[in-house]
Amino acid sequence: METNNNIKNRQNKLNERYKELIEQAYNFRQTDSELSDFSEFRAMKLLNRLNTLRYFFRNQAKL
Repeated sequence: METNNNIKNRQNKLNERYKELIEQAYNFRQTDSELSDFSEFRAMKLLNRLNTLRYFFRNQAKL
């Protein structure tokens, strides 16, 4: 049960960070396209990690 809580907490933290990076990328879009692209790239990497955690959390819930 503790593992499920840890995974869920990690998901929430990553999701908040993902939202921050996407907002940052959007805000930089007009002023600095390079920085916008970099923020978007970091957000995509975070999204990949989030999807991995969602997959494992789904498998944990079935056990």
